[in-house]
Amino acid sequence: MAAGAPSLITFPVRRGERQLVDPARPTPYDFKMLSDIDDQDVLRFYRSGIFYYRSNASKAALDPVKVIKSALAEALVHFYPLAGRLRELQPTRKLVVECTGEGVVFIEADADVRMDDLGDSLAPPVPCYDKLLCEPESPTAFVVDRPLIYVQVTRLRCGGFIFGFQICHCMADGMGIVQFLTALTEFARGVPGAPTVRPVWERELLTASWPPEITHDHQE
Repeated sequence: MAAGAPSLITFPVRRGERQLVDPARPTPYDFKMLSDIDDQDVLRFYRSGIFYYRSNASKAALDPVKVIKSALAEALVHFYPLAGRLRELQPTRKLVVECTGEGVVFIEADADVRMDDLGDSLAPPVPCYDKLLCEPESPTAFVVDRPLIYVQVTRLRCGGFIFGFQICHCMADGMGIVQFLTALTEFARGVPGAPTVRPVWERELLTASWPPEITHDHQE
């Protein structure tokens, strides 16, 4: 390990109270079934990401917490199932999203550290990652009846900030996460209207018929 590697750095983080951010405008109330691929036990956990942003003199007057919180509310209008809660149907344990519009968890925080203190390479292992995410990291998690997204925005002493993000993997794979975060950044930049790529829910295409019916003799 090179001298001064960022994984050796520790710093205090002051967190605010947890808040729920709901969609900026009313959204439909309905139930959306997850596909047979989405609700597997092995996918029932939260995928996390930590993003670092250096200070920008042209945006020094903007508070990243307020900007991202507002953009998140706007993005949830279009990705409204993410503001709902997963329910488990019995006895099959099938997952369905109840689109309640309850919102996602948001925490604002401040860290007594500058971006330059973190070193030249911000790569795993991330220093103090447990202080930059809302929830503890775990390969498994209980995903039913709880928020589907957790966001923490941590301001740095230099004017930069850190964006910590956790999302239920049953709701989005890598491409889906990128699509949501792209929409979030568009709204943070002030892009009006709908996101460039609009979300589509067509998970029924990956749901098997019931009772199962063999329609093709597939020779492995």
